Amino acid sequence: MIEQFKGGIAVDDRGLVKFVNDFDFKNVKRFYQVENHEKGFIRAWHGHKKEGKYIYVPRGSVMIGVANLDTEEPKSYVLSDQTPRVLYVPPNHANGFMNLTDDAIIIFFSTSTMEETNGDDYRFPWNHFGGEEFWEVERR
Repeated sequence: MIEQFKGGIAVDDRGLVKFVNDFDFKNVKRFYQVENHEKGFIRAWHGHKKEGKYIYVPRGSVMIGVANLDTEEPKSYVLSDQTPRVLYVPPNHANGFMNLTDDAIIIFFSTSTMEETNGDDYRFPWNHFGGEEFWEVERR
């Protein structure tokens, strides 16, 4: 099940602290950080049958796409440093993202080691789950 661990921001005269206190690192085996070169760039889709991912955005804002590998139904989530949270992408799902700001940084926490992920790597074109319309930002 896709989960979101909500966080918060505490501000006082010294500065601020961003936190996601309900997130537990017990299943994390490795992590990596990704930065795209420009706003609006789509980096998608990458899936796993066995591996899960936790996604955190410490700077900027991104649209995250998550698709079930069986139903191929995509859902979108917006993660931003202004509302700290961690998004859990369970096994049997693909994920991708698009920068909504130029300065976005995304950290992926993986439940598998590099050795464990061998043979559990599924890649799809950026438009496989929903095409261009999926990545469009609604003008409101």
